[in-house]
Amino acid sequence: MVVVVIVGLLAAIAIPTIARLQHNAQNSRFLNDLRAFAQAYETYALKNGAWPPNAGSGVVPAGMSGELRDDAWKARNSVGGRWNWDCNRFGVSAAISTTNVTATDTQMTEIDAKIDDGNLGTGHFIKDSERFLYVLEP
Repeated sequence: MVVVVIVGLLAAIAIPTIARLQHNAQNSRFLNDLRAFAQAYETYALKNGAWPPNAGSGVVPAGMSGELRDDAWKARNSVGGRWNWDCNRFGVSAAISTTNVTATDTQMTEIDAKIDDGNLGTGHFIKDSERFLYVLEP
């Protein structure tokens, strides 16, 4: 009986810790992917003098196939959404967005605090309806 209580106590301690670690790992993965993609798009714009054309969710934009990690761009991201390239849409010239995320607004605000101002309504990482945009050029 004592062993069962000890195992139960250890599980009660371990489960929240594992959940927190998983949450932090999701945020870190999202941020790393976002930074890598932003660098790829900015490099493309410097080489070509313009941003790549708009593309749909999970679709690699024309001219970006060699620049992006295509498998990561096409797959669901760590917060459950799909990556999307937005050029001259949603009131911005260039943005990397994610749609249909399964993460909460609280988790996305935590991500915003790491790369921007911690407010999903202002700055470079914003929420527009059901889409989170990382604005490269307003």
